[in-house]
Amino acid sequence: MTFSELKEKALSLPMLPGVYIMMDKSGKVIYVGKAKALKNRVSNYFREYGHNAKTQAMISKIFSFDTIVVGSEFEALVTENSLIKHHKPYYNILLKDDKGYPYLRVDLRKEYPSFSVVSRAGNDGATYLGPYQGRTKLFEAVDTVSKALKLPTCGRKFPADIGKERPCLNYHMGLCSGYCTGNPDAETYRSTLHEAMLLLEGRSGELIERIRRDMEAAASELKFELAAELRDRMKAIEAVMKRNIPVSGAAADNDVVGFYRGAAKSCFVVLHNVGGRLLDKEQIILETPVEEESEALTGLLLQYYSTRRACPKEVCIPFEIEDCEALSAILSETYGKKIRVYVPQRGEKARLTDLASVNAREECERATDNEERISKVLELLAKTLGLPEAPERIEAYDISNTGSDEMVGAMTVFVRARPLKRDWRQFRIKTLDSPDDYHSMHEVLERRIAHTLAEDGKFPPFPQLMLMDGGQAHAAMARETLAGHGLCIPVFGMVKDDRHRTRALVSPDGAEIGLEANQALFSLIGRIQEETHNSAISYHRKRRDAVRSSLDRINGIGETRRNALLKHFGSIKAIREASLEELSSVVAKNAAAAVYAHFHGAAEEGK
Repeated sequence: MTFSELKEKALSLPMLPGVYIMMDKSGKVIYVGKAKALKNRVSNYFREYGHNAKTQAMISKIFSFDTIVVGSEFEALVTENSLIKHHKPYYNILLKDDKGYPYLRVDLRKEYPSFSVVSRAGNDGATYLGPYQGRTKLFEAVDTVSKALKLPTCGRKFPADIGKERPCLNYHMGLCSGYCTGNPDAETYRSTLHEAMLLLEGRSGELIERIRRDMEAAASELKFELAAELRDRMKAIEAVMKRNIPVSGAAADNDVVGFYRGAAKSCFVVLHNVGGRLLDKEQIILETPVEEESEALTGLLLQYYSTRRACPKEVCIPFEIEDCEALSAILSETYGKKIRVYVPQRGEKARLTDLASVNAREECERATDNEERISKVLELLAKTLGLPEAPERIEAYDISNTGSDEMVGAMTVFVRARPLKRDWRQFRIKTLDSPDDYHSMHEVLERRIAHTLAEDGKFPPFPQLMLMDGGQAHAAMARETLAGHGLCIPVFGMVKDDRHRTRALVSPDGAEIGLEANQALFSLIGRIQEETHNSAISYHRKRRDAVRSSLDRINGIGETRRNALLKHFGSIKAIREASLEELSSVVAKNAAAAVYAHFHGAAEEGK
């Protein structure tokens, strides 16, 4: 199907909840999505502007699509989740499948069970702990816990190797209880291994409380040697708790999620909390920025917990998503217990959610160098505006005036998203007698174009993109002005909100492209608009002050008379052209004569 046929089909869809399945030429499913209203969501893919690079690449491969109408948003999410698991579409995969979350395997059916690190949990009757964040940290954790509880870390097999050789160096250093000697016995070994499992599951508080009770009981029975051993064991466990031990996915009381969408990359962070303590952090860098945060977070949560055998009862997320209740229901059904996904509004959990998002931002920014960030933003700008290439050089224009006097314009230049102030220019409007931003902008553009075409060396080369402070009319005027000189430079207007921030760009044909949904573009265009506005304002103030000082230099004209003349005549030009009689009607005759002599008895200033 052609692009126009796809768009026509999308516009014919019903305004009902459902799932859509995008396919390439070979019929392979490349993307599955859900929608509250199929017509709105699917037709949005076939608009001309506003997609990021990843979405644009996906759209370019769409040859056909199917839809499934369902009864509710919840059914849409469930169906979408099932289809994604079945088809594994390329453009749905936010998390890498090969990341690998390791597990600890313990076969408690053996007399002397031991820990082994495996890639996935099996269905072989053994006990599996995890998943954990990484193999290196997990190996270190097992070693640390084993030494703290004096479990063997050598390669000997039990009970086969009991009594065969002398104890190893770990026994003599006090790091192992010497199970290879047969004393302690298998029962003590299994009890100690169970304590190690509690530690590695993050249940250290439960373990310490149990040991404390045993220690107090031993002391009350006057078994002081046993009480001392239990005290030393408790201290060893408390020391382990202070180490960076990874938390099993089954251990967390709640997970706190943070998310940050950067210019070049995005980051997903999960903080694991056990017993009210923050014990572990996991971060996942997404190599491409996402388009819609809510949709991305839903997909990330589903994919993240589908790779783990366990999920805590609470998952705190940083912002509202449309599918919160449905997501809670899916996770509850998956893990066989009630799981709540929600946005905490206050208290410690809200603070931790903010902390998780701060961590996500820091990790994302650290993983992205500045040049990569700038390249991605410019590529995204090009995709959003439908430009043939990333605009390395951007020019922006603004007009400033108060009344008809000293109307000015400013041109700023940004190269690779950075201001290049040596190429900035400021203009004094020469052809108008009254304020008119539209025609002032036209004059500025005509003069800017003329200088570059004349190759007089006073102006820089033309840019790949021009931005006008104003709406569709300003953008259309600029395009027409450029076309009149045989130039074809993309032009867009900068549309401001009620806080004087650029909320959108508008094409000469009136197509509005929102920016607030993408922080990187919003920041870039907002900074360009602010810098251009400040340049125009500062030049206007400079010219206005120069005007006032020209009147202040006239004998007999102070602040009161200067303001009276400007208020009555409106501009220096009108004062200059006024007759002596007209001036005398505003200020005293001697002051009027001084003003008249200033402009007519000497070289005129300000022309």
